[in-house]
Amino acid sequence: MTWALVVGGVLLLAGLLYWQLVIAEGTYLGPRVVTFLYNLVAPTYDEIKQFDMACEQWFLGLPLARALETVPAPLVLDVGTGTGRLPRALLFQPAFQGRVIGLDLSRRMLTEAARRLRPYGEQVSLIWQDAQVLPFPDDTFDAVTCLEVLEFTPRPRAVLRELVRVLRPGGVLLISNRIGRDAALLPGRAFPRPVLEQVLENLLLEDIQIRPWQEDYDLVWALKRGEPRGGGVRPLEEILRCPACQHGPLSLEREAYRCAGCGREYPVAKDGVIEMAAAARRRPR
Repeated sequence: MTWALVVGGVLLLAGLLYWQLVIAEGTYLGPRVVTFLYNLVAPTYDEIKQFDMACEQWFLGLPLARALETVPAPLVLDVGTGTGRLPRALLFQPAFQGRVIGLDLSRRMLTEAARRLRPYGEQVSLIWQDAQVLPFPDDTFDAVTCLEVLEFTPRPRAVLRELVRVLRPGGVLLISNRIGRDAALLPGRAFPRPVLEQVLENLLLEDIQIRPWQEDYDLVWALKRGEPRGGGVRPLEEILRCPACQHGPLSLEREAYRCAGCGREYPVAKDGVIEMAAAARRRPR
């Protein structure tokens, strides 16, 4: 009887660990655990996921470039950019002549993204920062994307509100939604299709289209209501905001973005990543 209890306990613990660390990727254990796991696999992440470049172009890069073809010099934000999957698919398109900003909370994933995106030069910028506090003013981007990320954030509805907040009227929102068997194991994180559609409508989005994508994901396209008024890439100094006090714009001095409001500074690392999630430092008086 004792051995049966021990074996049963071990199996239960193994099942819980598999659920928390593999299926949920640490989301119920907090952002630090999620970030730790992604930092751990960053160097081999693309190989683990086995991305098919042809599929990436067909389902992501090409349709997004076409959606933005009437926007002069579109500005795109990719939240949870990882190794730069979406920026690579979009920047590969000859028709896209804009700029992409990739944001992620895993620093090692951004290290990989910086390496893989180096050929695109100033067309792409990378920011180390939490998606729950996007360091930009309202109505900034012509498109905002967020793929395979929402279900691994502590408050996916709050992140959705942030994505829509920084999207310009008439701008394109492109997200993924977890479906299938594992979605039932992510309570409070994954959305049933009708629930997600209602959430997006409540966020003043329209022309919502939910399309099959992968076995475990749908792709969701939507437009922000309002008169379109997009276009025009602006310098980072002009659009960046301090995530601590929301002051902006920030000034670039000696390889760091500085906030005149609270004195914090956010260094630009040697690989070009703006390290907003790093410990903020007070400017010397």
